[in-house]
Amino acid sequence: MVDVIAFLIVLTSVLLLVLLIKLLFPAANKTSSSYGPKSYPLIGCLIPFYRNRHRLLHWYTDLLANSPSSTITLSRLGARRTIVTANPCNVEHILSTNFHNYPKGKPFTDILGDLLGRGIFNSDGHLWLSQRKVASHAFTLRSLRDLINHILRPEISTHFLPNLVADGRTVVDLQNLLRGLSFRVICRVFLGRPSTAHLQLAEALDVASEISAGRGSAPLAFLWKAKRALGFGSERRLREAVDLIHRLVIDIILKTREMNNPPNSFLSRLLEMGIHGEDEEIRDMVISFLMAGRDTTSSALTWFFWLVSTHPDVEEKIINEINNKLIRSEEEMSYESLKKLSYLEASLMESMRLYPPVAWDSKHAEGDDVLPDGTTIRKGDRIMYFPYGMGRTEALWGKDWKEFRPERWVAPGGGGVVRMSPYKFPVFQAGPRVCLGKEMAMIQMKFMAATFLRRFELRWVGKEAPVMVPLLTAHMAGGLPVVIGERERGGRAPSLSLAI
Repeated sequence: MVDVIAFLIVLTSVLLLVLLIKLLFPAANKTSSSYGPKSYPLIGCLIPFYRNRHRLLHWYTDLLANSPSSTITLSRLGARRTIVTANPCNVEHILSTNFHNYPKGKPFTDILGDLLGRGIFNSDGHLWLSQRKVASHAFTLRSLRDLINHILRPEISTHFLPNLVADGRTVVDLQNLLRGLSFRVICRVFLGRPSTAHLQLAEALDVASEISAGRGSAPLAFLWKAKRALGFGSERRLREAVDLIHRLVIDIILKTREMNNPPNSFLSRLLEMGIHGEDEEIRDMVISFLMAGRDTTSSALTWFFWLVSTHPDVEEKIINEINNKLIRSEEEMSYESLKKLSYLEASLMESMRLYPPVAWDSKHAEGDDVLPDGTTIRKGDRIMYFPYGMGRTEALWGKDWKEFRPERWVAPGGGGVVRMSPYKFPVFQAGPRVCLGKEMAMIQMKFMAATFLRRFELRWVGKEAPVMVPLLTAHMAGGLPVVIGERERGGRAPSLSLAI
């Protein structure tokens, strides 16, 4: 009780200080970067940050649009000095040229440490490199073919399609369905066959990821740290969720160890390779890949299907390509045939340009530096590159950047997909930490999209444009409400206007 009272006293004092400074300095100067937000003595830009805390994506994007170098600097009470950039030259410097000066850093790993532990996405240096070498064995050409033949095809045909309500009348949340499918797929890839325990695991991961993401965007970091120390509120729920996740994953590891003939999975291959580290180390690796593989593909597909449903011209081109290159049945979809679906791939890339599954990513400077655009970096600064804002930069994508136009990814003469610089389009990161699962993610999304669109038409029934919520991976607020109807042979679909 005493700790709670002390916490409330500190919080009240900070709020009073903010109010006092605002009254004393009503016309505060801007930060040293004249294109950043308003900044006040001592508290920095805490006031505008707090006001925009529920729309940070748009706030950062607007600020960057007014900066000639597409870089802004923010300083605020309770947080490290932060540099946000949408400049490809800066991104290349951070992710590649001076890679070793920009690790994840302890401030970042503290935020996700309870959930991800020392897994690959929350580690640096030798630990990260050793895990990356081990993980690379899960992303071979053979594993991609196995993904199609032994996981995607049976999961979609046996579990997803038979349970899909496609009567042309019923409203369903497609985002929720895609998340369920993606989690089943990723559980089979990394753990083996899903079970009832995986339902508990999915729910616990939802809770833990949402609260962990809230830590990163908290106006004052000491607030969540105080709640964690005192063990109440959201931090208590996080601890309970993480405890459950750890118990379930450790139990799966132990059972896999005991099997004479375990199911083919990333976990079983880890154990076969003689990875004799502590079970906690393997647990953290598995949790990291479950988080990444589940939410990124479902997020990308959710926005893709919304955009396609509101752009019938794009939908028609995708259907024509599928019918021309895949002919009749899902059984004919192979790794090689999916690679031929260049317009579908261009549409997925264009969707991720506008709605990247990971809207932003942060590093922390190990030492002083200067970015290519002249921005001064101090040791300990938080450096954020911003894929969401980069996809909305006119200098990078032209005056039509607002348009969903897959043609910008199609090579002249229809010769495949244009390979954009990963520093202009860092959706899969770039440099030494480029995403190992990029090819697996693209094949999975193309298989799911082609299977769905060749058989079904969907119509979005929302009234206003969906809102993107940037948790650890981006979600569509309120889900994706759609009506689904069977598509006629030849690619034509029945009208759903009356059903809607």
